Amino acid sequence: MKQSLLTVGLLLLLTCHAAPAADGMTLLAVFAHPDDESTVAPILAKYVREGAEVHLAIATDGRYGAQDFAGIPAGDDLAAARDEEMKCAAARLGVNLVHYDYHDQLRAAEGYDGHIPHVRALLKDVSGLVEALRPDAIITWGPDGGSNHMDHRIIGDTVTGVFLSRDWGKEVSLYFYGTPASQIEDDDARMRYGVLDRYLTTAITYEPADFDAAAESLRCHKSQFTEEAIERMISNRRERGATIYLRKFEPPHEQSDSLFKR
Repeated sequence: MKQSLLTVGLLLLLTCHAAPAADGMTLLAVFAHPDDESTVAPILAKYVREGAEVHLAIATDGRYGAQDFAGIPAGDDLAAARDEEMKCAAARLGVNLVHYDYHDQLRAAEGYDGHIPHVRALLKDVSGLVEALRPDAIITWGPDGGSNHMDHRIIGDTVTGVFLSRDWGKEVSLYFYGTPASQIEDDDARMRYGVLDRYLTTAITYEPADFDAAAESLRCHKSQFTEEAIERMISNRRERGATIYLRKFEPPHEQSDSLFKR
């Protein structure tokens, strides 16, 4: 009898500490370019496998990401190629794809009159998407943009701005992708895109099947990476271990009348 009670107790303890089931939940990931999803692809595949409804929104058409080896010039032809690659990658991950056609660099070279209308239109689109999907969780770039890329940072800011703009009528969690500073040896690189480990309070592990789906999705992006580069990226991801780190946006729970905590 005592052994039975002990077994039940252990099962209850394990249940309390297990990750919550994803079945019936909705996840939205928002990134800048076709291939950016590779950053979190294993956990997108994980949550699809666990029964969540997973949506992936890509903001730009990737028209300026020309690579000499691919032989596709920047512009409409490259945008069309990358759109097909993105459909391939999404299918291999099992996610629902929303691929907007905003220009790479969000028309920054056109100055205020070109860039600002483009960004404001994107804000409206992202807001409408969140309104339509009512996700339980959102993943995007943090302030470092992963590589300091201008588009990455603008997309992360856009998603954060939308998140903060209103009460969504339900609990929505916002997460920023992050690279643990402890994993970056170079001081300059750590300053540019490292995140202090203690801020990365969400660590998502995934299974080999999720890794394999992510690897297959990366192989779709043939205009961006040679076969050798893709296999090297897959090998590097495997060596880093089966965990992706995220920083959860933590809203304040009380109002303060001071900038300084005593």
